[in-house]
Amino acid sequence: MAEEPGAALALFLERSHAASPREIPQLVDQTARRLGMASAVVYLADVQEDQLVPLSGTTEGQGEAALAVEGTVAGWAYRTMSLRLSRRHPLTVWLPLVDGIARIGVLRVTADQLTPALLDGATQLAAVTALTIVSKSGFSDLFSRTTRRRPMTTAAEMVWAFLPPRTLGTDTVTSSAVLEPAYEVGGDAFDHGLDDGRLHLTVVDAMGHDLAAGLASAVALAGCRATRRAGGTLADIADRIDEDLHRWRPGGLLTGVFAHLDLDTGQLSWINAGHPPPLLIRAHHVVPGRLEAHGELPLGLGPGYQPSRTVHRAQLEPGDRVLIHTDGITEARSATGRRFGEDRLVDFVTRSLAAGEPAPEALRRLIHAILDHHHAQLQDDATIVLAEWHPNTDNTTREHTGTGLRSDSSTAGSS
Repeated sequence: MAEEPGAALALFLERSHAASPREIPQLVDQTARRLGMASAVVYLADVQEDQLVPLSGTTEGQGEAALAVEGTVAGWAYRTMSLRLSRRHPLTVWLPLVDGIARIGVLRVTADQLTPALLDGATQLAAVTALTIVSKSGFSDLFSRTTRRRPMTTAAEMVWAFLPPRTLGTDTVTSSAVLEPAYEVGGDAFDHGLDDGRLHLTVVDAMGHDLAAGLASAVALAGCRATRRAGGTLADIADRIDEDLHRWRPGGLLTGVFAHLDLDTGQLSWINAGHPPPLLIRAHHVVPGRLEAHGELPLGLGPGYQPSRTVHRAQLEPGDRVLIHTDGITEARSATGRRFGEDRLVDFVTRSLAAGEPAPEALRRLIHAILDHHHAQLQDDATIVLAEWHPNTDNTTREHTGTGLRSDSSTAGSS
């Protein structure tokens, strides 16, 4: 006999506080059974979002193989952030695991029969499971080991430790990012965060592709956060990073874009320190040259080389997207030497967004297209941040990120 959902989920939350990370899969499965389901297995997306990997800890999860994000029902649920149903016996429901609007994996639920009440219970279980995993991920290696297919370099480990979640958003703004090569990244890094009515964006690219470059990007993110959390301006951020790099890593240079988006007015302010200019995407087309500005020197040269940084401003319209990237995106070359190029970047992003893909999925597909173009061997780090301002609609975030759940009668193996 299935328990009342409120009681079962309340017990889950109560036990989750003291449960170790390795006990979470079993706790999820036990709660699913209390809700009248046959089983539940947690799958987490790997670092490069190629596979969904079962989280060990339950009898059901033992021996389960990783599932491809492309070409599977599980992957479909992950890519679209929507409920998917396989009607093979036993009946199987795949639900996205979402932290805010950021995808972390899927939950597989099996049952002898499906009812509206059971689907509601499964949806609620997926929600509390995602929150529990995220809350414990900061002090456990279990989730990191599950999502990695090979060891990371020291530089990559350091950079990833500094990075925020790859996707964040509200009903006013959405920001999503990707970074490759995930296991060997050195000089690239990104940051985004919400603060007092504005979205902060940072993309940096340190000279080199080694531990020293990783240190430079880590110093840049730390300086950026320390300055803005103390109430500093964009110019203050650039000055702080310039000074820190010059003092602690003489000769190390770093380019970057540092931006603030006012969420009430849509005014975008930014500083460009020797970096490729941001792109403004409006109505699925790039507005040529709109965010280009006179080039300024990179950071790390120290006092006297750049008398003052120019803060540029542009007014966004609702629905506008701002894309910031490093040159590793456009400079990626195929085996024949053909550059991926800005035109191909713009065409891929605008086509994906015009097709209604959520920003995280559009960027996931884009970075895989770049890896395919370069035969998975990038010679430079490649990073993209895509931010969208979408005010004045109650359901905009749901529409633009695909977080709304919907059932589907697809059979296993469909894509």
